[in-house]
Amino acid sequence: MPVVAGLVERDGLIVLARNHAWPEKMFGLVTGFLEREETPEEGIAREVKEELSLEARAVALIGIYPFQRKNEVILAYHVVAEGEIALNEELAEYRLIPPEKLRPWDFGTGLAIRDWLAKR
Repeated sequence: MPVVAGLVERDGLIVLARNHAWPEKMFGLVTGFLEREETPEEGIAREVKEELSLEARAVALIGIYPFQRKNEVILAYHVVAEGEIALNEELAEYRLIPPEKLRPWDFGTGLAIRDWLAKR
């Protein structure tokens, strides 16, 4: 199942969000399933709008990553967005992190963060 993920940058800071279902200190990228008739770029712009209320201004592919645990493939994008953050019902909270303080994890969307940081 294709999943889109967004490393969302707003005003030079990266937005990490925590889903209500996740442990208290666990934050990640905005993600969602691709919908029928939708390009991956349209899909991640929609997810950023739905989950954070931000408008995507630029969308660039970071890479494609396997997520075997859930039988998914992640299409990860760097999304430059603007607007005021307002979380939807899925998300409990968010953090704004300077890029130099990002610490990638070694699976799933963490690999996209690693690759994005390496290209900066």
